[in-house]
Amino acid sequence: VEDQQARWERKRSRTAKELLQTEHKYLEQLDLVLTYFVMILKAKGTLKPAVLETIFGPLESLYSASHVLSLHLEKGNLGPGLENFCQSLDLYGHYAENLEQANKTLKEQVRKNKSFRQFKKLQETRPQFQGRKLEDLLPLPLQRLHQYKHFFRDLLENTSPDTAEHQKLAKTVKSVCEVSHWVQDTFDKRENSLQLLRIQKLLKGQKTQVLTPGRWYIREGWLLVVPSKGEELKRRMFFLFSDILIAAKPCHPLHPLNSNKLSCQAVYPLHQCSVDKVFGHTWSQGGLLSLSFPHKTLLLMSSNQQEINDWYRSLTAAVR
Repeated sequence: VEDQQARWERKRSRTAKELLQTEHKYLEQLDLVLTYFVMILKAKGTLKPAVLETIFGPLESLYSASHVLSLHLEKGNLGPGLENFCQSLDLYGHYAENLEQANKTLKEQVRKNKSFRQFKKLQETRPQFQGRKLEDLLPLPLQRLHQYKHFFRDLLENTSPDTAEHQKLAKTVKSVCEVSHWVQDTFDKRENSLQLLRIQKLLKGQKTQVLTPGRWYIREGWLLVVPSKGEELKRRMFFLFSDILIAAKPCHPLHPLNSNKLSCQAVYPLHQCSVDKVFGHTWSQGGLLSLSFPHKTLLLMSSNQQEINDWYRSLTAAVR
């Protein structure tokens, strides 16, 4: 037991030391943004207060929370430090939610506001920035949140379970994981919106409404449609979402406006669909899938075995 505790203590002090060192580095980087951008911009009035708030969000509050944490860590007061820090964790979630708008507003100001553009360029040439741009420094809090998760987990694993500190660490790990999920969810939703928007722009006209709340993009790719009568196979682009499957074909290459777009051929709702593999169970060449809807059966084929298997899995999961 004594050996185990000594081992825990060694690992724990090593992790605590690394946490403090990286916290100092993180504070230095935040300080660069606050000192050379936020404070000077506030004093000069180059940006309107609302614009400043949009670009930098709760960065000052994040800095304060980390500064207090580092003071606790320096004194070895891990428990009280983490308890206090947990109260500020929500700031990271709000920061993540604001980051897309922050980047958008920053780009806009660089494009439109000449004095801000010159100021930004000048500040970034300072030796303290080491060639980094403001855009590189804005995602730092979210990278740090990811590091916290690992540091706090390591500390928890190397703290004796029957101590009060273990309980505080367990609570902190839980809180950090919850905020990490919140941040990840924010990014997933943003990425999904971009995919929906991209596909909406790819499809000719506005008849097919891709951008719908609650819809998730899953995959896309070319497949061959096997006609019910003995006609030749038709190559179609399919877009699979959480609730529908869209089939589209390329517009005419000489069309003056839509040469690089796709024309929607059909939209299949998935709520009454069943999916079967007709062939493609063995490692032969390719496979065939059958999609049954109330008033139609769709046969999809590919010469690539892996592709058919992937589509089968994705379709089955989406239907389910």
